[in-house]
Amino acid sequence: MKTNPGNSFEDFTLGRVFEHAPPRTVGSPDAALYLALTGSRFAINAADPFAAALGLPRAPLDDFLAFHIVFGKTVPDISLNAVANLGYAGGVFGAPLYPGDTVTARSEVIGLKENASRQTGIVYLRSRGRNQRDEMVVDYVRWVMVRKRDPAAPAPATVVPELPDAVPVAALVLPTGLDARRYDRRLAGSSFGWDDYAVGERIDHLDGMTIEEAEHAMATRLYHNTARVHFNRHAESGGRFGRRLVYGGHVISIARALSFNGLGNAFRIAALNGGRHVAPCFAGDTIYAWSEVLAKENVPGRGDLGALRLRTVAAKDRPCADFPLRKGEGYDPSVVLDLDYWVLVPC
Repeated sequence: MKTNPGNSFEDFTLGRVFEHAPPRTVGSPDAALYLALTGSRFAINAADPFAAALGLPRAPLDDFLAFHIVFGKTVPDISLNAVANLGYAGGVFGAPLYPGDTVTARSEVIGLKENASRQTGIVYLRSRGRNQRDEMVVDYVRWVMVRKRDPAAPAPATVVPELPDAVPVAALVLPTGLDARRYDRRLAGSSFGWDDYAVGERIDHLDGMTIEEAEHAMATRLYHNTARVHFNRHAESGGRFGRRLVYGGHVISIARALSFNGLGNAFRIAALNGGRHVAPCFAGDTIYAWSEVLAKENVPGRGDLGALRLRTVAAKDRPCADFPLRKGEGYDPSVVLDLDYWVLVPC
């Protein structure tokens, strides 16, 4: 067989390593298209002079664009036959991606667990993206539910990795040359710095963004994410939901873009502590978001910036003035994303 049917749960073994193809050289068109598809407005990713004032060579690509490019490269090997991407942990963002950089990615299977139904299993992976200088761009763990080819196939030994609750601030990677003392809040569009936020503070980001059919598909193609559930309406019309699913990463990017209203100077995603795609999204859903400051810490050896640990929650077709999250034992039905991450903010 010359075509790739995708790996089933039986094809994953503990310690197996995947070197994902093809390499990907990124450019300014990728950055421009990402801004068009998500509405992100963070100044460091939008203007070369702004980034240069902070000691960077030019405007880097959005951190989540870098994440999605690495994630997308893993899909043909890891999640082409996925039922759902379940969560993330222990993610660290390293060297920023700049136009002209080339990204490669590899993943290692670090855990396996067959589900009770024997129809599916959960695969835990650590994936790492690197640039052409062999610098780490992003390193994270995710776990994904994958279909079995043969429900009667014997289950592997269950191995569930221990995952950190959060990335320690001391483990955050700051871009080489970054100096936030010349950060211009006026040009960034927000007057609030690290000192202006308090632990426990909740921010309703107010705005909503409707997911368009063409845009979510275009965004997913931008990342080389080939998961069939996002593209094949003919096949998905007979699936669980009867229609195509929106890639959960697109929802992450929309929530991040919406968070500019209230967190406009959170200029760098430094770590992804954890996250869940709580419920599926479809074209036509309108995404709103709110954030809570979970922690606030000094970055060792730095006086020009600090770190905020944020929890950003996205809800569909429901404004977030009352901060929807829990309902009884589970999530409020409107909640689609629950994300925990560190950002850098100028002092």
